[in-house]
Amino acid sequence: MIARLFSPAVWFATLAVAALVVIVLPLLHLAVPEGSALHVSAFTISVLGKFMCYAVVALAMDLIWGYTGILSLGQGVFFALGGYAFGMYLMREIGHDGVYQSDLPDFMVFLDWKEFPWYWALTDHFAWALLLVLVVPGLLAFVFGYFAFRSRIKGVYFSIITQAVTLAAMLAFFRNDMGFGGNNGFTDFKRILGFSLTDPATKVTLFVLTGLYLLAALVACRFIVKSKLGRVLTAVRDGESRLLFLGYNTLWFKLFVWTFAAVLSAIAGALYVPQVGIINPSEMSPANSIEIAIWVAVGGRGTLFGAILGALVVNLAKSWFTVAFPEFWLYFLGLLFIVVTLFLPQGLLGLFADIGKRLGKRKALPAAEEVSA
Repeated sequence: MIARLFSPAVWFATLAVAALVVIVLPLLHLAVPEGSALHVSAFTISVLGKFMCYAVVALAMDLIWGYTGILSLGQGVFFALGGYAFGMYLMREIGHDGVYQSDLPDFMVFLDWKEFPWYWALTDHFAWALLLVLVVPGLLAFVFGYFAFRSRIKGVYFSIITQAVTLAAMLAFFRNDMGFGGNNGFTDFKRILGFSLTDPATKVTLFVLTGLYLLAALVACRFIVKSKLGRVLTAVRDGESRLLFLGYNTLWFKLFVWTFAAVLSAIAGALYVPQVGIINPSEMSPANSIEIAIWVAVGGRGTLFGAILGALVVNLAKSWFTVAFPEFWLYFLGLLFIVVTLFLPQGLLGLFADIGKRLGKRKALPAAEEVSA
């Protein structure tokens, strides 16, 4: 079944890119001297690791929007919750190395907290932190999705509600009394499992894990969309009322893919935090969730590979624009979305496919003329 998920050519290209990411780039960073033209800098490793985390979130968005027709404008919440859940462990790993040399994180000491809140219990254990990364966003997605889908909320109404939930979560996490660092969030991480986060080997390990996770997420999403479940999800997108008439209870299909996408995003958030070194409520902003939808639209909705491409292209453009022309970035992003919506409904991947077909036809024409002659 795994072999049939992609054609041999696509498998070869995918695994070649994966090998480049998880083998070649780390070796060029660790083994090649900094003065060499082939050396890959720590900054490049960090940025690419961040982009791969974004690519996973784009995959999750494509699964629920591109294949199931559920446009969520709150996917950033699950990404941020995964980051916060793992960030709690990273804050505990700081130990007495903080400014105040206390068992409590610096922001708690500054706010005159005397002890950890109850929900910080056991967060000094790595396994418990991983469980929180999975359970908290997954449970929130399940409960919210159950009531939303059971009430038959869909379309623009569902999008507006998810955006409202995102805004509410962001405002809640901005509060100092929530116990999550307020507007500063979590930062100044020191270690993970006892290993220094500034150590090049630790950074490369996180980078490789992120690359492998992106590959695993791609395969898992492809497995879903190629299965019978995937065909039902596509039917939900194209004609849910007909599916209901045929006797399918679409609630559980939508609830599964919605919860699965939330957990995918949360794990990406957990990998994002130690590589970037910070997590704060701005990751939950509605603008970030809208940007996730733009990644998918730009790359190609309902293609999976297009979602990854869109995340990389838009974020590369963002990195350049915010340095060269920071005041024009939002205008460019809006213009990009409008252009893609009006002129490239299949996104960049669809554009490349059309160009490939046209080139193929041009090559076939001379051959056909020779045969006819």
